[in-house]
Amino acid sequence: MRIVSLLPSATEIICSLGLENQLVGVSHECDYPAGVKALPDVTVSAIPAGLPSEAIDDMVRNQLQSEQSLYHLKMDVLQKLQPDLIVTQALCEVCAVSATEVEGALCALPNNPALVNLEPMSLVEVFDTIELVGQATNLRDHARNVRSQLEARVAAVVERTNSITESDKPRVAFLEWIAPLFNAGHWTPELINMAGGIDCLGNINTPSRSLEDEELVAAQPDVLFVGLCGFELPRSLQDLPLLSRIPQWETLPCVQQQQLYCCDGNALFSRPGPRLVESLELMAHTLHPDIHPLPAHLQAAQRFTAAGEAC
Repeated sequence: MRIVSLLPSATEIICSLGLENQLVGVSHECDYPAGVKALPDVTVSAIPAGLPSEAIDDMVRNQLQSEQSLYHLKMDVLQKLQPDLIVTQALCEVCAVSATEVEGALCALPNNPALVNLEPMSLVEVFDTIELVGQATNLRDHARNVRSQLEARVAAVVERTNSITESDKPRVAFLEWIAPLFNAGHWTPELINMAGGIDCLGNINTPSRSLEDEELVAAQPDVLFVGLCGFELPRSLQDLPLLSRIPQWETLPCVQQQQLYCCDGNALFSRPGPRLVESLELMAHTLHPDIHPLPAHLQAAQRFTAAGEAC
């Protein structure tokens, strides 16, 4: 089977099923596992590289308001690859090629490839997509085994969290963008709760949303976690000083208690694939390091100061 993936999370799911050798093309953002970076890119972004976060946000909003796509297919490359299966998503217009463009491409390809569309909103639904890809690739049993292994790791975290009293669970705010503020939705509030925190911004299993400064202040988080969507840790660290512009920033419990953390938002939390379990394990260790051990292959979340400096 010749498989093309149009988003990073789908690529990670495909590879978790042992199908990396059947991938023939990926999106320009696919970077894990490392071997997929050598494959042909079948997408291109309308957003120039190197823009500051405010400019990226402005461009995204303008593109969406004008109903223009942020990503486009390289049809010449796709036609040469002749895929049997294309895996994409219609969950987030900011994350992948539009469903309309993908459907148009299917009609233009002579071999009529199958299409799998992934649209998870919760952790369970992310696990469901693993089985969906398994079904499409005739690996149902293997996909169930992969899911079971991931679920066992989640259960281990939840079991440890059950020993934590409610009074010992911190109020956690998770930002996936800073300029402007965006609260992480979808599965992230679930991960916070499973890890032994209390999500204090509250849009579980719903899309991420923009957040007024006053809403963050009113939430009074004990812990602030930053995982900027699409940004690796070094790029995320550049934006952290912007937080100090928030009115009453210095009064927040998370600032006064120095409970400010940042992670690689490109690899963790934002991708609905197998590494959401790593995201959970990282969050759990960050909130309760004496109860939740950090897996050896994971790097601890980066603490930062009220001024946005890494520490």
